[in-house]
Amino acid sequence: MLNVPSVSKNLPYQQNPPEKIGKKVGIIYNDVKPVACQVTQELTAKLEAYGCQVATATGLGGLLGYANANKPATLAPIESLVPKEFDDSMDFAIVLGGDGTVLSAFRQVAPAGIPLLTVNTGHMGFLTETYLNQLPHVLEQVLAGNYQVEERTMVAVRLIRNNQSVWEALCLNEVAINREPLTSMCHFEVTIGRHAPVDIAADGIIISTPTGSTAYSLSAGGPVITPGVPVLQLIPICPHSLAARGLVFPSAELVTVSSANPDPLVMVVDGNAGCYVAPGDRVCLQQAKFSAKFIRLKDPEFFKVLREKLGWGLPHIAKPTSVELP
Repeated sequence: MLNVPSVSKNLPYQQNPPEKIGKKVGIIYNDVKPVACQVTQELTAKLEAYGCQVATATGLGGLLGYANANKPATLAPIESLVPKEFDDSMDFAIVLGGDGTVLSAFRQVAPAGIPLLTVNTGHMGFLTETYLNQLPHVLEQVLAGNYQVEERTMVAVRLIRNNQSVWEALCLNEVAINREPLTSMCHFEVTIGRHAPVDIAADGIIISTPTGSTAYSLSAGGPVITPGVPVLQLIPICPHSLAARGLVFPSAELVTVSSANPDPLVMVVDGNAGCYVAPGDRVCLQQAKFSAKFIRLKDPEFFKVLREKLGWGLPHIAKPTSVELP
């Protein structure tokens, strides 16, 4: 038996249900986690009892998988990932899982403009708004319309081969391009907007949104960028030059990355979708016409999240100036 709080027993209006709510609600869940599966069943039954129309989908639909190096990339248009019954008539959707499921869910619902209430059933939960034990109270507020929507920039990524788009994906965090299976130096030619191309020699490169600035690019030495700033950043991974440093530039600029390597490279989007980049291919990135819409119960406090999740800005405790030996 799973040791999780019973959502159905604690959902709002348990004693005196109101008139039928009549909202259309979606649920996207990580079907690998038994907790998420159980909560999905309970939520569906209770919301339907309130007169809500409920549609469910797994986060698997947003995972594009990894192309085989010996096989051409398979094109799955960005809009094709929207689950059946998820459309612009949906009031909101709930995602149950960790950060990986949240990233996958936004790839599924962003083209339909659906705001997401993100519920953490994972570990870090940097992108999630609430926890499972708080869901009954939070859901009461959301059903009553007591929330606001925070929009985050997403990037449309396309692989161009022989002047044709052969692979594409939506990105909320970052795009990483590197060699595999062993890490070694690569050469990239990067063009940003109308500016002259630049050459970068590094193990790889990361192009990150402000949301992704606290993910892979942070580990690679990139700065933290507060959400809402209309920029992207380019971070070399272990560059082979003292002159190669991170670059922040307007998100409206088109970015084109070409490989100057004789062997294929691998491109990974948000850590859960990828394809191979062959010699002669171009990777094109530009700000997507879709945004990630997060449901927030109060004004977002980004510095608080940084402090709680990553320990940023905690007071420094000085070491004693002298130690008395026994």
